[in-house]
Order: sequence, then structure tokens, then C-alpha cells
Amino acid sequence: MKKLFLTAMAFAALMSAPVLTSCSDEDTPGGGGGGQGESVEIGGGTLEEDMTLDATKEYLLTGTLTVPDGVTLTIPAGTTIRAQKGFDKYIIVAQGGKIEARGTATQPIVFTADDESAAASGYWGGLIINGKAPISGGGTSAAEVDNDQMYGGTDEADNSGTIQYVKLLYTGARSSADVEHNGLTLNGVGNGTTIDHIYILEGADDAIEFFGGSVNVDNLLAVNCDDDMFDFTQGYSGKLSNCYGVWEEGFTSSEEDPRGVEADGNLDGNHSEHTPQSDFTIENMTIENLSAQTCLLKR
Repeated sequence: MKKLFLTAMAFAALMSAPVLTSCSDEDTPGGGGGGQGESVEIGGGTLEEDMTLDATKEYLLTGTLTVPDGVTLTIPAGTTIRAQKGFDKYIIVAQGGKIEARGTATQPIVFTADDESAAASGYWGGLIINGKAPISGGGTSAAEVDNDQMYGGTDEADNSGTIQYVKLLYTGARSSADVEHNGLTLNGVGNGTTIDHIYILEGADDAIEFFGGSVNVDNLLAVNCDDDMFDFTQGYSGKLSNCYGVWEEGFTSSEEDPRGVEADGNLDGNHSEHTPQSDFTIENMTIENLSAQTCLLKR
């Protein structure tokens, strides 16, 4: 346990973010290393062609930004994207679309609230990736927050791009108890996709949720999630490794049953006849609860 705890602390240091604090480190605009110049509004539409952001500018997410089939959104190291408050403020990558978000240890990519004084869990949506990898029950399924966006298929090696050294802060806006964002939502994402060194702070609902798919995620730090830290459902078959989750002293969840891990074989455990059932691996996980609440494994 001690070794894993020290590993998590070292990882947090690389991400330039504290493990045991409820505050972000963004004392100046562009806490990821960029964002010191012009502010540019994005969102509220679907990209018609490849788009590359500029780390010397700061971006304001004013609506839903959709990355459609055949289009790539590239976010360079050090870029900061600040989201306005609301359920419809999120980025969604459609099947066949790609995101290339390649931060570094010294210049992570930061997604955060546009108003730090009001920032809290559930402030804005989050990041959603829809892939073509298998889900339980076969075929495709509609994304929870946008039923026009489908995920699932037969391509285990599907590639939705790269997400590395990325901070997702104050995510998880909801429109109802059954329709809500996570920090990072992976819908049928294939193992051709690269995801590692992710930091999710003060997110409502779950830090990360896998809806089927086969993607592998390495080095994930979750701090003060309102619901579950790591959620697996709908036939997920990949590997989550080197993951650390913590609820800090004094933290209180608005949920009835926040858990370190929630795991279902099929979609929400309601389809025992569906195949393939979840068959995933967790390697090197540490969960620490310093709050007064109980957090257990739920399945």
C-alpha cells in the first residue's frame, strides 16, 4: 500500500497537481502552461474539418463541441480550455472521429471551469469518446447524454486517438438523475486508443466510466469524486493500471453510495443474457478514504 501511495504522489507531482487538496493549482490563467494570450470561443457545433488548437491562447467552451467521423481535434501540450457552466458544455468525439490531446508532465492539458470562484463538481460536462469496439449485447448503443451519437461495434483495435497528461476539473453536470456526465466517459473505445496520465478532480458522478470497449488506461488519479471513482459496465474488456483514488478529509458526497469501484458485467447489471460480459483487469489500484463516508466495492 505504501509503495502505491508514493507512486500516486509522484504521479500527481508530475501532473503539477496536489493529491490531497480540494483546490486546483491554477493561480494564474492557463494553469497547464499556456493560455497567457488571446481567448477564443469554441463549442456549440460540429467540426467540419480537422482543428488544431494553439497553446498560446486560452479557449472558452461555450457549448457542445462535436468531433465527427473522419475529423481530428488536436490539442497541444500546455493548452487550457475553460468551460462555461452547464450540462451542454462538453466535448464529444463521435465514432470515427479522433482527439489528439498530447500533454506532457511539465505542460499538461487542462480542462476547467471558466469561473474559479464558483467552480465545484458538476460545473460543466466532461469529455466523451465514442468508439467501435464491442459492447455487451452486441451491435451499438446510444450515448447517455446524446442519443444521436452511437457507440459499439466489432473492432476491438479501434483507434479514437490519444489522451495523455490531461486534467479534467469540476466535471459531471447532469440534466437528470439518469442523464449525467462523468469526468471521462469511454463508450465502446477500442484498444488502439492511447490513454494515460489522467487527473480528475472534484467530478460529479464518476471520475471515469467504461461502457464496454477494450481500451487500456494507465496512470489515473481521481480526487474527491462525488460518486464512483472507477466504473465498469456493458462488457468492458480492457485493463486499468496504476490507478489511485482518494476522498479527502472533510469531503462529503451528495450521492447515496459513492464507491471506489462499481462493476457490472452488462449495462447496469440489467442484462444477464447479454454477451460478452465484462472481463477486465485492474492492476495496481489504491483507494484511500479520509472522509467519514464508507466507500466499498459495488457490483
